[in-house]
Formats: sequence, structure tokens, C-alpha cells
Amino acid sequence: YPAPPFVTSTLQQDAVNKLHFSAKQTMQIAQQLYEGVALGEGSIGLITYMRTDSTNLAQEALGTIGKYIMDKFGKEYLPTSARIYKTKSKGAQEAHEAIRPTDITLEPDKIKQYLTPQQDKLYDLIWRRTLACQMANAVINTLTVDIEATPPLRKGGTKGSYTFRANGSQIKFDGWLKIYDGKMQENILPPLKEKEVLDLLKLNPDQHFTQPPARYSEASLIKALEAEGIGRPSTYAPTLATIQDRNYVNKNEDRKFVPTEIGFKVTDLLVEHFPQIVDIKFTAHIEENFDSIAEGEIDWRKVLKEFYEPFKANLTKKYDEVKEQKAAPETTDKTCPQCGAPVVIRASRFGKFYACSKFPACRYTANIASATDMACPKCIEGQVISRRTKRGKIFYGCSRYPKCDFALWDKPTGAKCPKCGTPMVEKRDGEKCSNKECDYKIKNENIKIENDNVKLRGNHVALRN
Repeated sequence: YPAPPFVTSTLQQDAVNKLHFSAKQTMQIAQQLYEGVALGEGSIGLITYMRTDSTNLAQEALGTIGKYIMDKFGKEYLPTSARIYKTKSKGAQEAHEAIRPTDITLEPDKIKQYLTPQQDKLYDLIWRRTLACQMANAVINTLTVDIEATPPLRKGGTKGSYTFRANGSQIKFDGWLKIYDGKMQENILPPLKEKEVLDLLKLNPDQHFTQPPARYSEASLIKALEAEGIGRPSTYAPTLATIQDRNYVNKNEDRKFVPTEIGFKVTDLLVEHFPQIVDIKFTAHIEENFDSIAEGEIDWRKVLKEFYEPFKANLTKKYDEVKEQKAAPETTDKTCPQCGAPVVIRASRFGKFYACSKFPACRYTANIASATDMACPKCIEGQVISRRTKRGKIFYGCSRYPKCDFALWDKPTGAKCPKCGTPMVEKRDGEKCSNKECDYKIKNENIKIENDNVKLRGNHVALRN
């Protein structure tokens, strides 16, 4: 089934995951598309209002989209009736319709020349999602095969068998997938018969352990805020920008949020002295009260009085009780090369760094380099260390910089490419040559185990690797 049209939260999540835009950047670009872009004969607003929590589409738009699908792809790509989606977010106000192109016939390729690269990417994302949500379902044939493996009986051992499962899929009718350019990958199994004997060529063991909850990315944090009923379409991006601007969190190499020292201190202070304010249920309850006020169900003065009077009393009390807390810098055994004063470690929004203890009289600072156990592949004399750019992005360079200018964005593995001799670097799915002109890569692969014959068992239905 296709996904519903975009609301603010899902647009931000998709833009973060697929385009690597921040939530704030996404809303800025969407604002430009909404306000209008010059297309040769004047400025035209390309999308509807981008701060919305409704998945509804106007009847006129549904008719236009349906006609476009019929003319462009044929009747078989239309569902029996226009799709109507239910809004799932808590407390949705649905004051505006879903985010969609104002004119579905303005295909991304037709107006690409008038847009910036970022505008083009976001418009294309919105256009495809809108079109897909009103197209027919995709039909996928699935196949599941159970394979029984019986190892040879060894002396003193017990006879037993193991069942392995292979899953495969094949697209019978692409439906809405047609405009997603092969986003669904087929996994076709070879022809097999029940009871057929197969040769086991390779077995990849895969062991899984219980993992702690993953850190939040911008996309997953927005999803969590929406699920908890915290915030509104207009507040997701500013909220994420605020916690970064105030140095409460940094982003790690995987673009996940990591709380900073100041973030921990602020949170601990608020939890200790203002526990009600930082409680998720309280925040969601306030949002519900705002909705009730907007609908005329309760008086705003009553809501404000119930909150503000006890809050003001507590705040006045805390002014006297809570002392200013400053994060003391960490001491080191280093000496400032400029003035001779002791060097300390301070924290910034991009992590910790060395600084002169006489600041602001002396403004000496230096990166804290995280060393690896690899020799620099360029000069051999230096060591590969991780550094941060002025914007906080991590890269890997030589400890002898500026004498050696070796630098890579991805972490080197210590090995060299067998094709061109360039350093290999780590990627999520394995290793890759750092030379952009070289296509050599190694996919993650587990241990190979050789065995005897295995037998096909059962008549199950599903997908294949």
C-alpha cells in the first residue's frame, strides 16, 4: 500500500532520511516553494501550506491527480476510488490539507531549471509522494522455502537436522512503485521442487544480541514527539534547532543526537526543581488544553491561572534556593604555547577542546584529536587522528598537519585498495576505496561453513535472497 500524503512531521522525517536535510532546512525550503518560484511567466506557489497535521486532500486536487494518473499511466494504475487517509497524530487540528503540489501536472523535470538543487529535491519528494498516495496497490508475489539440512553423523554424536528458510519476492504489478524508480528490490528464488536435494555451498551464521535503544536522529525524534502528542507542525523544527543552538546536544558521525555535559546539567536541574514542567504527560496535557481553548470548551484564563500561580510561587522560591552552576573546566598537564598559562579542557557545541585558562585575556584553543592505531598512509611518519571542522563535522587527518595534508571524511581501515593502492575506508555496509575514480568495495560478509547435502522440505509460500 502507498503511504499517505505528507504532513509536516512526515515531510521532515523523509527529508532527513532521504535528502539529509535538517528539519529546519526542510521547512525553509518548503517555505520558498509555498511562497512562490518564478517559472518564466511570473511567480507560482508550487506546494500547499507546509505546516499541517492533516492527511486530507481537497476534492478538486483528487480529481486532478486521478486524471493525471489515468492519462500518464493508464486505468490499471488507478484504485477503484480515491484514497482517503485518516490522520493518526494525537490532537491533530487539521486546519489545512496535506502537503501537495498545487498543480500535479508541473512535473519535477519540467520545472527543474527554475529551482535550486535543494528546491528541486524537496519538490520531487513531495510530488512523488502525492502521486503515489492516489495510485493502485503494488502486487508482490512472495515465496518462502524451508530447507532441511542433516549433517553427517559423527562418532559419539547424535543425529539431528536444521531448518533454514529462504525468502524471495517478485513484483507482479508495480502500481504506485512505478514512480519510485525501483525502490522495491526484487529477490527472486531459483526454480525449486519439493524434496529436491541441494548442495550447500556456503552458510553465513548471523548472531544477534539485545541492543540498547538507538539514539535519536532528527527524523526519529520528530516521530517520537508526534507520537507523544508534544508540539505542533510549526514547532518541531524550532525545537530541534533550539536544543542544538543551546549546545544541549551534538550530532555524532551517524547524525544521531548525543547529549552534551551542559545538556545533562540543564536536564538534571530542571528534573530536580521543576519536575512537572519537564514531564511528557504534562506537556501533552497542555497541548490538549490549547485545543480545548481554541474550540471554546474551556476558558483560557482558568487554564493559565491553574498553571501560572503554582509555577510562579515555585520559581520565586527557587531563585533563593538554586545557585548558579558553572561547568568547571577540566585540568590538564599542558601549557599554553602563547602565554605559558595552564591549558584546560572546555566544552562547546561541537565537543570538547583545549583552551587557555587565561581566557579571555589569551584566546589560544586547539582541537582534541582522537588518535587511531593507524600510521598515516601518505607520510608514514604521522598517525591518523580524528578532528572536527569549524562546523563540528568529523574528519580524519594526519597528526603531522600542516606538514602532511592527508585527510578523509570516512575512517580509514588501515588497508589499501588492491586495485589502485588508495586507502580503504569504513562504510555502513562494509569497506570502500576512498578514491572516487575507483569502484572497489567489500560488502560485510560472515564466516563461510562448508557442509554436505541439504534437502528441500515443505511447500511454503513467501520471498528469496
